[in-house]
Amino acid sequence: MLSSFRRSLPSCRTFATRVHPKKGDKVVVAMSGGVDSSVVAGLLAQQDYDLSAIFMRNWDTRDESGTDEGCEWKKDWADVQSVCKKLDIPCKMVDLSKEYWVRVFEPALRIWEEGGTPNPDVWCNKEVKFGALLDHLPVKDAWLATGHYASKSWSEPASSEAGPSILPRPKLTRPSDRHKDQTYYLSSISESALARTLFPIADYPKGVVRTLAQDWQLPTASRAESMGLCFVGEKKRFHDWLSQYVPPKPGRIIDQTTGEVVGEHQGLHMFTIGQNARVRGMKEKMYVSAKDIKTNDIFIVPGSTHPALMKKTIFARDWRWIWSDAPPFEIDNAQGYRAQLRFRHRMSDALCTVRRNSENSMVIECDEPQLGVATGQVAVLWDGDWCLGSGTIESAS
Repeated sequence: MLSSFRRSLPSCRTFATRVHPKKGDKVVVAMSGGVDSSVVAGLLAQQDYDLSAIFMRNWDTRDESGTDEGCEWKKDWADVQSVCKKLDIPCKMVDLSKEYWVRVFEPALRIWEEGGTPNPDVWCNKEVKFGALLDHLPVKDAWLATGHYASKSWSEPASSEAGPSILPRPKLTRPSDRHKDQTYYLSSISESALARTLFPIADYPKGVVRTLAQDWQLPTASRAESMGLCFVGEKKRFHDWLSQYVPPKPGRIIDQTTGEVVGEHQGLHMFTIGQNARVRGMKEKMYVSAKDIKTNDIFIVPGSTHPALMKKTIFARDWRWIWSDAPPFEIDNAQGYRAQLRFRHRMSDALCTVRRNSENSMVIECDEPQLGVATGQVAVLWDGDWCLGSGTIESAS
């Protein structure tokens, strides 16, 4: 499918043209306090770079509790400092909690309030880690290394009929360890940010990463893998936490097959399309099939494969191609562009055909009906291993 991409390159392109850092280049490791970014720092410490580390504080617990006591970020920052001391590299912390609140949390909150299912982790990468954080690097052309399980390759240089050869362009690709593939979460970052980014553990399985940390006696070697959204932490139930920000709004739960009211919910944000509704007194498991924001009703159907749960056509808005000036030309043709789709991180690729609906929206026709497509989810497209871009699901049918 590579031939389907326009290979032209605007003359105003300003990001780094080198495909690899060279001796003495400034490389900054974005460290989280976890084992993956710790091993990234360990790998790069063995190279002849001007190496340093940076830790992002994205969520201020004082916004919730009025105190710093028990803050998750404090332990993370302490672990980053311990690893950097072990590796003899400088580190610093930057507070990006305001940027996170405005660019990530507030937009996600609006979608939850409307009954949708946002993905703040995708936005965090776009707006904060590969957005605001870049402004805190020591020099404009510094390289940023992260512990993501993702890879990067470069397109072959192409020649222009009107002038000199066109420089290679960075391509976000899947890593060796497919079980840890995080390209879904990186699908909305810009090409200029990708060009400056290094993914040193792209070819390492998770088990090998853990072994390296143990062999190097890094302080984070035995640290458990973090799960869930950073602003929730690991000690709270998500719905309990979200209820602090979205007030209850009771409504009806309706059996879509009979029209019967079978229960009451406390807010559309408490459910997502395709999940087990857990309604008491039902003879079989019931699953959420639809939400009506106007009436504040939730509809459920029996069985996890009910036809009402299956959708073939997805409408996605705010579409962002990583190569923003070079989308596949087939999206404007009647036959459309063939690709692979995911709208959840942990799902199998779905074969699909993509067509442009308007300037920044796409219509995605899946070959097979897909289960649990929800408004607000992020739809991501690949050409084989090459991650092309993403958009937000507006509706499905």
